Amino acid sequence: MKALPWLALASVAAAAPTVTKVEPPNWWPGHSINPVHLLIHGTGLNGARVSAPGGLTAANVRTNENGTYVFVDLTIPAASKPGDYPLQINTASGSVTASFRLDASLPAAGRFQGFSPDDVIYLLMPDRFANGDPSNDNPAQSPGLFDRKNPHMYHGGDFQGIINHLPYLKSLGVTAIWMTPVYDNTNEPNTQQAVNGAPIADYHGYGATDYYAVEEHFGTMQQLRELVDDAHDLHLKVIEDQVANHVGPGHPWVKDPPKPTWFHGTPAHHINETWQIWTVPDLHASNTLRTRVLNGWFADVLPDLNQEDPDVAQYEIQNALWWVGMAGFDGIRQDTLPYVPRSFWHDWSAALKRQYPSLRTVGEVFDANPAVPSFFQGGVKRWDGIDSGVDSVFDFPTYFSMRDVLANGAKVDMLSKNTAEDRLYPDPNVLVTFLGNHDVRRFLNESGASIERLKLAFAMLLSFRGTPCIYYGDEIGMHGGDDPDNRRDFPGGWPDDPRNAFTAEGRTPQENAIWDYVHKLTTLRAQHNALRNGKLTELAVADHAWVYARQSDRESAIVAINNGQESVDIPVAYQDGTYSGELRIVNKLEISNGVGTIHLPPTSAEIFLNQK
Repeated sequence: MKALPWLALASVAAAAPTVTKVEPPNWWPGHSINPVHLLIHGTGLNGARVSAPGGLTAANVRTNENGTYVFVDLTIPAASKPGDYPLQINTASGSVTASFRLDASLPAAGRFQGFSPDDVIYLLMPDRFANGDPSNDNPAQSPGLFDRKNPHMYHGGDFQGIINHLPYLKSLGVTAIWMTPVYDNTNEPNTQQAVNGAPIADYHGYGATDYYAVEEHFGTMQQLRELVDDAHDLHLKVIEDQVANHVGPGHPWVKDPPKPTWFHGTPAHHINETWQIWTVPDLHASNTLRTRVLNGWFADVLPDLNQEDPDVAQYEIQNALWWVGMAGFDGIRQDTLPYVPRSFWHDWSAALKRQYPSLRTVGEVFDANPAVPSFFQGGVKRWDGIDSGVDSVFDFPTYFSMRDVLANGAKVDMLSKNTAEDRLYPDPNVLVTFLGNHDVRRFLNESGASIERLKLAFAMLLSFRGTPCIYYGDEIGMHGGDDPDNRRDFPGGWPDDPRNAFTAEGRTPQENAIWDYVHKLTTLRAQHNALRNGKLTELAVADHAWVYARQSDRESAIVAINNGQESVDIPVAYQDGTYSGELRIVNKLEISNGVGTIHLPPTSAEIFLNQK
């Protein structure tokens, strides 16, 4: 046998193991997840043996075929002290140390609070809200992705910009902030989702390339925690946006997956996701139809994670808990909920509730038919024998009805018919309602929309059942077409902006009129439990007018909306009393012997209140 050259022998002998990443990088003594399932990335890890110091125990060590990943279960005694606990990894070719630490848990007081109809949520995109730290506009890790003139690139918004404007959000009357994802996204121009041949940046956060790192354009983990703490000091909750369904096409796993079953398919051979999410709850749908939804790659390019693999499922459950534990979030918004098996959501929800009983979750189910989103709300087992455990879903059916009626003049019975389907939900009172979000055109960009109709929509949003969510800028009537035009920068969030709409002085008269109207509604909602938690009862439905009541133990509210071009007199049958008009179109409503008449001018709304 011919001897290898001495140089080759030396290189073989030098192939000692390396470690580049440990996920999660830290954990907490006394946590409900114990042992914690570690994923260690490096090279030359074949046949690795892992040992841990300080009483920690490493077990169930497995390596992948390429020697690039090690799975290990690390048991942490409850009495362990915070500090560094480096793991020793030994192979036939040498040894290496992997960093790991234990942290003290964040105090629970004022954190992990959940959200409810008592809240008003405000959705913002960190990159498009406000730039508080220009030093991270074009960071060294990912140069060339900043261009404020390009709607597909980073614009500079960050955590510090949000921190700077927390008082603005407080003054508006919102009580919770939902930020789009803050995961680290690709550091390279995204060519796989190029627009008109030009690469884009994943400024939106939905193409994660590192589940355990913060996007450097936004700031650091320390700044994120400061944001959450400062918000809590102002009695503002913070909801994290998580994405369990897929990663970005630039994630290192795509070229080197930890296991062959880590994804559903490969970049070269995978199913293109069909968007047909109604097939998941459909009793009659074939497994083939459902598989195209559950296993397909979103937009044919975003790699679909395989939650049926127990290592993937445990990784994602731990990651969800890690973000909450690191930052102190109060809730989670979960992206693309129907594209992931419901059995996973059951386990995911249960794990979150074990550690954080008050935490609440809401899932995105983008469908206009109430039969679809209702299937995914937790609280009951469905025909598949599974209770998802997910607390709430976004009320897309009401969103579509509001757009058709209040923006485009469809008959009001569309709203009434939609509300009649509330019986399908385990709990319709906790659905998250909204006028718009980052995936749809702005309300005022609908063909039939107007400022007055936007006000009607806000009157309904902030007096209807559910937890209302305001998309940033809608409170001043921002315009914007389809994505990405609906994601314009908030005026005044950048030092060189010609005006500052965060202040009354910087807003136009029209913007102030909308802002003041929204503020009046958020104030009314905060002051009156009937508008937050009262029983919903429909009282009248006409072509362009709708009246409903919200009744609690101590007060009643009657909400009347006229979306027509003419004044209307609407007879209503309800409990006797004198009701004061809070939006000041009319002063009062008298109901005597169970009957009263509401007079509404064209395109107007009124909220009447009667305290028992």
